[in-house]
Amino acid sequence: MVQQTFRIRCGTPTDVPEIFRLVKALAEYERLQHEVTATLEDYRKFGSGPAPHFQTLLAEWRENQAYRAVGFALYFFTFSTFLGKPTLYLEDLFVEPAYRGRGIGKALLKELAQIALRKDCGRMEWAVLNWNTPAIEFYKSLGAIPQSEWTVYRLTRKTIQKLAQSDATLNPHHPKG
Repeated sequence: MVQQTFRIRCGTPTDVPEIFRLVKALAEYERLQHEVTATLEDYRKFGSGPAPHFQTLLAEWRENQAYRAVGFALYFFTFSTFLGKPTLYLEDLFVEPAYRGRGIGKALLKELAQIALRKDCGRMEWAVLNWNTPAIEFYKSLGAIPQSEWTVYRLTRKTIQKLAQSDATLNPHHPKG
């Protein structure tokens, strides 16, 4: 009988240190370590409780008789106004470089697809950095289609505060005002 070399399972609050370790490894891979301001406490606070803001899947590689986390997927649900259904949004998927090419990334995405179907999602979405050719090719091989007609916009904490504290009256001279 062939032994399974890895498994995919749902992350739990006790997995937060491993999830956070993998998040930092992802940031290093993407050359974005300077943007990681999150803490373990942030992950504990926002990833647990009655309405967690995110969920995770962990990919664990079997070494000897124990499993070690080597990859993860962090996801949450949004809602499509046009489809009238939820969307599974994949915020991040990462597999440690030494474990790539072994089917772990595809297994994580397959499990996410099964979750999306159980939740009656109309679609799955995610973003990928333009320079990450290996990831782009991997996603295309699964049938994912890039959405070039959309541009992502972002407000940071500082600009959110500025907007929240701004004068809320609309400009009567603006076409939408």
